[in-house]
Amino acid sequence: MDKQEELLKDAESLAKHMSSYNCDLAPDLISESDCSAEAKEQLLVQCENIWVQMEKCQSKLNQLGTETLPETDTQLFLLMMQVKSLMAECTQWQKKEPEIISANQEVLLTLGKQELQKVNRELEMVLSSVRSKNRKLKEELKMEQRWLEEQQQLVQALSSRQEELKNHVVQISEKRVCREVEQKIIKIRAYEQELLGALGEFLGEHFPLPEKPEETSKKKKILPAGPATQLKTLHDILEELMNKLLATPHDPYVPITESDWPPYIELLLRYGIALRHPQDPNRIRLEAFHH
Repeated sequence: MDKQEELLKDAESLAKHMSSYNCDLAPDLISESDCSAEAKEQLLVQCENIWVQMEKCQSKLNQLGTETLPETDTQLFLLMMQVKSLMAECTQWQKKEPEIISANQEVLLTLGKQELQKVNRELEMVLSSVRSKNRKLKEELKMEQRWLEEQQQLVQALSSRQEELKNHVVQISEKRVCREVEQKIIKIRAYEQELLGALGEFLGEHFPLPEKPEETSKKKKILPAGPATQLKTLHDILEELMNKLLATPHDPYVPITESDWPPYIELLLRYGIALRHPQDPNRIRLEAFHH
């Protein structure tokens, strides 16, 4: 587009100069009455003298006769003769000084006007050509501008559509991620309940509560020394340790109470499920298996 605008400016500038020159210069510079009869007669005499000289030169050339061509290398011989002729002609032109066609001022003025009119016609042809190109460039410029506007509108429409699709995709992706996370949480909670249920059944079957002191005393016929204490099941002990570890990971220790049956505590410690506090043996914690 920049090159077309530069060409358009140059063409307009040239057309302006050419039109001003064409307005200042008359369309017809010479006429039949510009040159007098005496000047015409003098010019004809000079032409006849030049014609006589040309006839003399032609007769001299005819007297020289023709030169026989050699039987071999005819083409080379002709080329050499052509070279000699061109060199002689070049030398002659270099020695020759420019001559004035005629000493008559009227003849020179008429010839000058003819040459100027010839140049004027050539410049008018150039001006016409430039104006035609100028019109074409203007039409092409308008077409290019329309095309540019259409492309800009298309780009604007595509950009707005892209923004809409981008926002739509973001919303859809966020909703999808939230829905997937919720489904995973539901599955994890269901799996957690299933594990806890299976763990409770396993512990209830293989690690039941110890016999009550009353039943033991009946069997041994020995009365208990003090009030009976409600003992915790192994499931309750593990649940308490897990909740403490998840709730306060910085302080996961749980104190050992009378409700904790010592064999269960010893079982957890012996198999590495629980650990004692390094400074307080009456506090234990669950081993961090998830780390």
